[in-house]
Amino acid sequence: MKNMTEKLEGFQRKYLRGLAHKMKPVVFVGHKGLTETLNRSINDALAAHELIKLKFIDFKEKENKKEITESIEKTHGCEMVGMIGHTAIFFRRHPEEEKRKIMVPSR
Repeated sequence: MKNMTEKLEGFQRKYLRGLAHKMKPVVFVGHKGLTETLNRSINDALAAHELIKLKFIDFKEKENKKEITESIEKTHGCEMVGMIGHTAIFFRRHPEEEKRKIMVPSR
């Protein structure tokens, strides 16, 4: 099992993208960008669900999305497992093993 500091492998990201396919975005990035409130929402969503979708309402330029997603990964200790259009998928394993909802496959 990988811990938070190790990057997910390609097959693991693919598995998580498959799980996220049927999910709806739970966090939306609007015209204000990354605010304290948005960061709190992202953290709460990751703590509750482990796997979340984030939709860009504004900041739809590729460079802006890249900058924001990298900031989210760094700030929240999560990993972006995919980007489809203006929707990013993030995963952060719950620190307490018994509370984990998603079991990521290993080789």
